[in-house]
Amino acid sequence: MQVWPGTAYPLGATYDGSGTNFALFTEVAERVDLCLFSASGKQTRVRLPEQDGFVWHAFLPGIEPGQRYGYRVYGPYDPANGLRCNPNKLLLDPYAKAIDGHFDWHQSLFSYNFGEADSRNDEDSASHMPKSVVINPYFDWGTDRPPKHPYAQSVIYEAHVKGLTYLHPEIPREIRGTYSAIAHPIMIEHLHALGVTAIELMPVHHFANDSTLIDKGLSNYWGYNTIGFFAPDSKYRSGTNPGSQVQEFKAMVRALHEQDIEVVLDVVYNHTAEGNHLGPTLGFRGIDNAAYYRLVDEDKQYYMDYTGTGNTLNVRHPHSLQLLMDSLRYWVTEMHVDGFRFDLAATLAREFYDVDRLSSFFELIQQDPVVSQVKLIAEPWDVGPGGYQVGNFPPQWTEWNGKYRDTVRDFWRGEPATLGEFAARITGSADLYEHSARRPVASINFVTAHDGFTLRDLVSYNEKHNEANGESNNDGESHNRSWNCGVEGDTDDPGVLGLRGQQSRNFLATLLLSQGVPMICHGDELGRTQRGNNNGFCQDNELTWIDWSKIDVDLLAFTRRVTELRQRHPIFRRRRFFDGRPVRRRGTKSLPDIAWFRPDGSQMTEKDWASGFGRSVGVFLNGNGIPDRDARGERVVDESFVLFFSAHDEAIEFRLPPSEYAPGWQVVLDTARPDQDDEDVLSAESIVSVGPRALMVLQRVA
Repeated sequence: MQVWPGTAYPLGATYDGSGTNFALFTEVAERVDLCLFSASGKQTRVRLPEQDGFVWHAFLPGIEPGQRYGYRVYGPYDPANGLRCNPNKLLLDPYAKAIDGHFDWHQSLFSYNFGEADSRNDEDSASHMPKSVVINPYFDWGTDRPPKHPYAQSVIYEAHVKGLTYLHPEIPREIRGTYSAIAHPIMIEHLHALGVTAIELMPVHHFANDSTLIDKGLSNYWGYNTIGFFAPDSKYRSGTNPGSQVQEFKAMVRALHEQDIEVVLDVVYNHTAEGNHLGPTLGFRGIDNAAYYRLVDEDKQYYMDYTGTGNTLNVRHPHSLQLLMDSLRYWVTEMHVDGFRFDLAATLAREFYDVDRLSSFFELIQQDPVVSQVKLIAEPWDVGPGGYQVGNFPPQWTEWNGKYRDTVRDFWRGEPATLGEFAARITGSADLYEHSARRPVASINFVTAHDGFTLRDLVSYNEKHNEANGESNNDGESHNRSWNCGVEGDTDDPGVLGLRGQQSRNFLATLLLSQGVPMICHGDELGRTQRGNNNGFCQDNELTWIDWSKIDVDLLAFTRRVTELRQRHPIFRRRRFFDGRPVRRRGTKSLPDIAWFRPDGSQMTEKDWASGFGRSVGVFLNGNGIPDRDARGERVVDESFVLFFSAHDEAIEFRLPPSEYAPGWQVVLDTARPDQDDEDVLSAESIVSVGPRALMVLQRVA
C-alpha cells in the first residue's frame, strides 16, 4: 500500500477523488497507527509517517468512500497524571463524518479490568468497536438555499426523528423512524399546517447506547450521549451501506428547505459518551485525554463533571475549541443546517470555574463568519454551581426560557402570586433580556419539552410515573407544576376530560400568542401521552413514539387555528418590547402600545400586581404601531386585540375597554368554546363572561 505524507489540515478523513487524507491531533502520542478494515473485518495497519504541530497525517491513494477505519495511539499510560494511551484499544476518529456499527460493551472496551479500577486491561477492542467511515463529500444540492426565517416569524417544533415518524401509517414502513421519514411529504404537510418554520431535531450526532440501560432491557432513546460530533447517527438511516446516512441526512435537509422549513440541531458538546474514570476508551480518552476533558487538578485520574454524565469537554484547550467550531461550521457549510440548540450550554462557558459570558467559546462564536449567522439557542443551565443562567447569555443568543415554562404552568393551575410574573413572561421577558440589548425573540418560550411531561400528561397527572425506567420512580423531576384536573391519569369522566382539553388549549394559546419565539414539543398538538412518565430518555418504544391512530383531531385543529392567528397578526410577534408609550397610525387616536386591565375595566395598579391573589387579567395590544410591511416587504394588515386570561375556577365577567380603544370588539378565540365562531360585535365597555379557566381573544372592529 502506498503511503504519502499528506497534509495536517483538514483534520479527519478527507476524500478528494483519488484517495483519502487522514489527519489526527494528539499532543501525547509517540506513534499513531491508522487501521483499515475490510468488509470481512480484516485489519491492515498503516503507521502515520508525518507529524506537524501535533497533527499526525498521511495520504493513501486509492482509499475510497465506504472505507472503515480507526486509530491506535501509542503513548504513556499514567491515569494519575491524566494520561490514558493504550494501543490495544481501537479509537474512533473525533472528526469521523460517519460511524458504522455499534458498541457491545465487551471488557476490552475498558482500559481496566472490571472490579479492579487501578488495573490495566490490554485486550484488543477492535472486534467490539464500531468503525469510522470515509464518506463521499459530494452531493447534488441543486438550488438549495437556507430559508432564514427571522426569529420574530419563527415557530419551532422540537422532534425526535424516530418518535415522530415510526408509527405514522402513511409513511412507507421501510423508512419509518429515519431521516427519510422526516422528509416524507406527509410529514412536511403536517409541519406546514401547524405553521412550523423550523424543526429542532433531538440529538442526531452519533451517540452510544449506555451499557447500564442495555442491561435493563432499555436504551438511550433521546441520544444525549455523543461520541461523534461530525457524524449523523446511523440508527436513523434507511440504507445499509456504511456512510449512507450522510447522503440521507442531506436529502432530508434539502427536502425541508424546498418547503421553507429550517433544520435546527440539538447538539451535545458539553460531554461525551466515554463517561468518568470508569468509562470505556472509545476515542477522545485514548487519543489525548487531558486535551479533550476537564480533569480534577488535584488528581488527574478523575474528571470534572458539570453535566451529570461523568465528564466535561475541556473548552480551555485550543484543540477542543477547534473541534467544537469545526463541527459547527461543518454542519452549516456541508450539511446545510440552519441553527443549533446547545444542550447544557452553561458548561461550555466554564472556561475556568464559573460560567463566564466572556469565555473563549462565546468569543469564537461571535467572530466566526459562518456560525454567528445561524440560529443559536442555549439551554442556559447545567448541574454545576451557579449553573442556572437564564437571561445571562450574550446578545447574539436566544435561550430556552425556563422561567416562562414555570410561570405559565403555575398561572393556569391557579397558583397565587404569579400575576406580575405571568405578565412579564407573556410579553417577552424584558426583565431578563432588555438589559443586554436583546429583544423579545431572545426568549424561546415553551411549556413542555422532551424532558418532562407531555402537554396531555401535564394536565392529567400530579405525580410522575417512571416505574418503567427501572429506578423505582426516583428518576425525573418531582416538582412538575402540573395539575391532573381532579383525577390521576386515565379517566372516562366527561367533566375531567373536558377540563383537561380546555387546559391544553389554554397552554397552547398562551404559548403561541406570547411575545418571543414559541416552541412546540412534538405530539403536544396531537394529545400525545407518555402515561405519566416524565423522563422517557430510555424508552424507545410505544410509550414515547407518537401513536398517529389516536390523535386528538380537535386539539390539532385548534392549534392550527392559533398558529394561523399568530402568523396573520404581527402584534403577537413584535420585534421590540412594549414600553407603554402612545403609538398611532394615521387616522387613529394615540393609545399606549399595551395596557393592562382588571376585570372591572379599570387599569391595573402596582397594588393590583402585588396583591398575591389575582388570577385574572386583561391586556390591550395596540396594533396601530405595527409597520405596514413585514421583513419581506409584503403589506400587512393588523388590528388591536384584547386578551382576557382567567385561571379562576368560576366564570369571571370582564368589562371591555372604553370607546377610545375601539368602538367595538369581536371574539376570535375562546378556549372555553373552541368550536364557536362569534360574529356578534360587542360595543365598548360591554360586559363579557369569560369561562372558568379560560383565555378569550377579541379583535378590534372599526
